[in-house]
Amino acid sequence: MDPVLLFFAGVAAFVIFRLISVLGARTGHEQRHDLEAVREGARSRASDNPAEDDDNAAPEDAPPKPVSTNARVLRDADPAFDEAAFLAGARGAYEMVVEAFASGDLKSIRPYLGESVYGAFKSAVSERDAAGYQSDLKFVGIDHAAIVDSSVENGVMSAVVEFTSNQVRVTRDRDGEIVDGDPNRIDLVKDRWTFSRKRASGDPNWTLVATGGAE
Repeated sequence: MDPVLLFFAGVAAFVIFRLISVLGARTGHEQRHDLEAVREGARSRASDNPAEDDDNAAPEDAPPKPVSTNARVLRDADPAFDEAAFLAGARGAYEMVVEAFASGDLKSIRPYLGESVYGAFKSAVSERDAAGYQSDLKFVGIDHAAIVDSSVENGVMSAVVEFTSNQVRVTRDRDGEIVDGDPNRIDLVKDRWTFSRKRASGDPNWTLVATGGAE
């Protein structure tokens, strides 16, 4: 093969690896579906799961709802911790961050990112831009979001959330040629993200402090 072609193939592989390292990888369960049908299915699953639906949140004067085993340490640290409300916010943050990262618009999500996550995102976007690549993403919907681990250390509450989502992800070079992904394929993507906030802080917002794919 032409050495120049080998070089550009190597660049493509490196950049795609960097993008996958900060966001989730495909699970191998790729499908070809009508996008609107899959979106509707995701919306139905979300509404059928009270633990992930903020419409089912308890009234303000009602006692807090029970939490899952994986979230008990958070409730112990903060008796007002509402798992359903937290997951509703986490789902919204996940979609917003994934779409902003794909478009390269890190400014809009900077307030929600920890220093290390922002640094990794900025580096990956810079490498993508330098290589002349463009990421096209259609976010279809979130199938599942759940707290899989939590901790409280030195007054900082942390929650690890596993997301399973459907996305159409395509990377193109500066000539518009596809170097990764398929615009006609919906990828099932799994991520594990860690959110944290100070227990004693008056700010109820959580910060994204770690990202990665889930097995």
